[in-house]
Amino acid sequence: MSWRERISRVDTAWLRMDRPENLMQILGVMIFKDRIDHERAKRTIAQRIVRYRRFHQIATTDGNWWIDDDNFDIDAHVRHSLLPAPGGPAELQKFVAQLASMPLAAARPRWQFHLVDTADGRSAAVLRIHHAIADGISLLGVIDWLTDEEKDAPEAGRAIARSDAQASDGDVLRRSFGEPLGKLMLASIHFGGQLWGQYLGLRNDPAALREYGRVAATWTADIGKLALMPEDSPTRFKGKASSVKHVAWSQPIALADIKAVGKVLGCSVNDTLLSVVAGALGSYLVAKGDPVVSDTQIRAMVPVNLRAPDDVDDLGNRFGLVALDLPIGIENPLARLYATRARMAALKGSYQAMVTFALLGAAGMAPKFVQDQMLDLLTSKATAVITNVPGPPQARCFAGSEIDQELVWVPQTGDIGMGVSILSYNGRVQLGLITDANMVDDPERIVDRFAGEFEKLVWLLLLEPWERLADPAAVEQDLTALVTG
Repeated sequence: MSWRERISRVDTAWLRMDRPENLMQILGVMIFKDRIDHERAKRTIAQRIVRYRRFHQIATTDGNWWIDDDNFDIDAHVRHSLLPAPGGPAELQKFVAQLASMPLAAARPRWQFHLVDTADGRSAAVLRIHHAIADGISLLGVIDWLTDEEKDAPEAGRAIARSDAQASDGDVLRRSFGEPLGKLMLASIHFGGQLWGQYLGLRNDPAALREYGRVAATWTADIGKLALMPEDSPTRFKGKASSVKHVAWSQPIALADIKAVGKVLGCSVNDTLLSVVAGALGSYLVAKGDPVVSDTQIRAMVPVNLRAPDDVDDLGNRFGLVALDLPIGIENPLARLYATRARMAALKGSYQAMVTFALLGAAGMAPKFVQDQMLDLLTSKATAVITNVPGPPQARCFAGSEIDQELVWVPQTGDIGMGVSILSYNGRVQLGLITDANMVDDPERIVDRFAGEFEKLVWLLLLEPWERLADPAAVEQDLTALVTG
């Protein structure tokens, strides 16, 4: 009899979230420096993927179980695909976009590798994995296991013992947060009946009870903020999603340069990159002739990792979401950067990520139509999903070929039609964009603006005394005077 185990509540929510216009697939792309050996790649995947039982299991919807696939066939999951002529970057991007709209077979474990050769003598691998199997952080752990530091590494990989056990929602929460917060989140996932029991267990500990009350009050306030969020600014980025997608990615930027700029301006790498993305989106709208004013902003759902340091190797979903208002209408790059920093700082002091994690757990327990209503309410207030993922700091190799570029996208839910991926790899940062054809049919015109928006910050550092950069208005006056001369 096949092994089976219950799908967690949060993973159940992701499993049931598929819609024809937005499939719950994580997309990953690896572009190699040379031509890959397809048979060696297939053998490497076959020998190493057994470390993760989930990749050999089928997700059933009648009772929501993971069950072993007794007829597992690696050839159904690792395929050699052909790009149309001339087989260049544009054709690869179109191929990735087409895969984003193709559902994974429910009768098999829901993942696939597509190996393709490009016209310049190189190869690429496109990975599709259903979000119910893993989130973006755990998927990077899988990619790390499949790849090596050296080209001549053995196909079976390094020997590491691993348990087949998957962490439960409760185990993860207890490891990740303080006891009062962890207990409150578990009570939220399992509904109100247990909340009273948690209170009874804490009432004899006044200090813990005060902390519990403080967290509960903040938790309640954040739930209210999410429920009462107003609509963000109407732009062409928002509309009715279709099943046709477009994909584009930028040229990489040196991570050291981004760190240097951020250090001078007192902003994190994440603040700097999000501000640059906002600038690229805003300038694209202006180029299209769309009305953009100073208070124009779009709301992005940003995943926040909730994993404890010791469970990064477990599959499943351990993240929440925060709602970030991107100031795309602020033209001054310094003012836009500081506004982004302030908004991110406010989110860091909230429990939004943990609230949304708990809501996903509750949604996974509720009937599907209730889940759909909950998530439609949340996603209707957003325009995009943005991820910023730290990839390997050094170059990696796969099946004897060195990886030149890496990209990864998480899916969009509801009618959200834009996914922005910021990924660092081997000392460089790259912007990837996936858009719905009903909203943006030329994402390359957005990603091409990424480097230019960053260069604006670099030029300000070169032209202005650093102590003056704290005042964006003064810097703008200086530049205006320089131009009008």
